[in-house]
Amino acid sequence: MLDTDPAFAGLRVAVIHYWLVGMRGGEKVLEEILRIFPQADIFTHVCDPASISPTIAAHRINESFIGRLPGARRHYQKYLGLMPRALEEFDLRGYDLVISSESGPAKGVIAPPGSVHVCYVHTPMRYIWDHYPDYAAKLGRLGRAYFSRLAHRLRQWDVTTAARVDRFVANSHFVAGRVQRYYNRSAEVVHPPVDLDAYGLAEGALARDYYLFVSELVRYKRADIVIEAFRKLGKPLVIVGDGEERTALSRNLPPNVKMLGRVPFADLPGIYQNARALVFPGEEDFGIVPIEAMACGTPVIALGRGGALDSVVDGVTGCFFDQQDAQSLAQAVHAFENRADQFDAARIAQHAQGFSAERFRAEFAQVVQRALAARHRDGPAPGQDESIAAANEWDEPVLNKQQQMHHDHSA
Repeated sequence: MLDTDPAFAGLRVAVIHYWLVGMRGGEKVLEEILRIFPQADIFTHVCDPASISPTIAAHRINESFIGRLPGARRHYQKYLGLMPRALEEFDLRGYDLVISSESGPAKGVIAPPGSVHVCYVHTPMRYIWDHYPDYAAKLGRLGRAYFSRLAHRLRQWDVTTAARVDRFVANSHFVAGRVQRYYNRSAEVVHPPVDLDAYGLAEGALARDYYLFVSELVRYKRADIVIEAFRKLGKPLVIVGDGEERTALSRNLPPNVKMLGRVPFADLPGIYQNARALVFPGEEDFGIVPIEAMACGTPVIALGRGGALDSVVDGVTGCFFDQQDAQSLAQAVHAFENRADQFDAARIAQHAQGFSAERFRAEFAQVVQRALAARHRDGPAPGQDESIAAANEWDEPVLNKQQQMHHDHSA
């Protein structure tokens, strides 16, 4: 671990992360936060020690009571209705700085008086906000009725607990806009770190003879419109990734489209380097994949919404299309072909270097320093000490129903 930054020496730091059951984008951000604050303790709902990195495991990890419930390490989502109360039972007395890492419920902890609470928002909980219709549509009639009630109460709690945060930090301007819409709070933007050491320009000539799509194969990633666009285009397309939609997508694939499934991490740089362009059709909170592709000198054809607007520079590192459909994407590919020679691989790769882990640590540390200075100068933020009674109005029927659903599932 790194030595503690002198600006933060002597601070007792608590880092709240929703759950630790794998190493995805949120956990990579957590690693970099812990490198800034090597003295930090971690609080989480559930932790699977076999699924976390040594950097995270080196810290003291405190689980909420969710971690002691049956099957929590595999089925933690089933305990969503209990998580607000579990967060509020964490004892954070004595901590000077609280940092919450928000994607699942994390920011609703009760920070002690005089402390500073900084929330890094990967995304407001998508399943209760803008992606709620998609999640609800997957449920049966009874499940949908229950989730409708639960999501309503979670939204109330989620908005109320925004008052417990001194400063919000978002991973993109798109997410900052959602923080403003749902919480009525402004957020500074600090883009997440990308492991640029693993990617780079290749030496020698490259084929660059196929287009590339890299993603988990779930509905909102929109692999379906990519396949349909390339069915019309007839150009070679390689799809990397796996997920619940793979079986459906693999039916009736055109001969110019190849699905590789999951590939070894060591193979990804070469796949990026030999692609003519990466296709990125989803409306993402930020999107790490375009940065990885650009680090390999590969341009990106992206939907002109969401986090891609923060990373792709039109006409320099890629181009955009306006509508999330196959026709608009196909038109963008045609337009890209007409100006493909203008994209310089070295310039694209240089742009990607602006999303390094070192840059993240420096920018996030500056935000925290400003938050600490503001607390010292101004005292508690307005609304910080307001009553939390409204946030605790979790009626027993909702909780009992959650427990009963798990019991029925387990049985």
